[in-house]
Amino acid sequence: MSIEEPNKPTDDDLNATGASPTAAGQVAVEAEVDDDPSEVVPVESKPLSRASGVSTDAEVAAKKAAEPQGPVDMDWYILKVQSNRERSIADALKRKVAIEGLEKYVDVDNILVPTEKVTEFKGGKKKVVERKLYPGYIVVRMHINDDSWFAIRETSGIGDFTGAGGKPSPMLAHEIARIVQTDEQVSDDAPKLDIKFKTGDRVKVKDGTFEGFEGEVGTIDAQSGKVQVMISIFGRSTPVELEYWQVEGV
Repeated sequence: MSIEEPNKPTDDDLNATGASPTAAGQVAVEAEVDDDPSEVVPVESKPLSRASGVSTDAEVAAKKAAEPQGPVDMDWYILKVQSNRERSIADALKRKVAIEGLEKYVDVDNILVPTEKVTEFKGGKKKVVERKLYPGYIVVRMHINDDSWFAIRETSGIGDFTGAGGKPSPMLAHEIARIVQTDEQVSDDAPKLDIKFKTGDRVKVKDGTFEGFEGEVGTIDAQSGKVQVMISIFGRSTPVELEYWQVEGV
């Protein structure tokens, strides 16, 4: 039994439908190309850019060329941080600067939590403690550019720079001198006495022979911690020398 091949359209059939042999052939070829998955039109590759989050070699080279040669100018800035985490946040920033190789722009030796040593008396017992000068803040000596800026902003616990209108404001010279001097002396000098009153203040004696008496502070010896209080005894104002921790403000 023979199988008949399907009849192929003749030129007369094509003319009757209004299609030319050439057009029909093109349609057939296009259909074959579309159905063939191997015929993939290559997509033009584009270089990665900052918009994609990855820098191209050209951008990296341009960035390196734009970097200043030699030392850069640095200023001191105050950073708002989470309270009671000042020390750990300062340490985290130091690690981030080291990991990203930004020591040229951020002075890791001068990322500081300004403190001072003070002597406190509680229950008649002397205790030396380290007190933060600016709770909720740290200071850093740095040069601001894109890299150092993002290192600061991406460190957990740091809020923002202090300044006006969202612009970081460098610290003033006398502010810097106080912080640097305090930080250098905190481990070497004798602790500072935590005297909470001044000459002329009204105070009350809370310990000793004159406990309960009130008077006015006459003089204060910050080195020894001695204070002179003018107390009224038998109607006469009498100077009495006391330890600073024996009196409190009223």
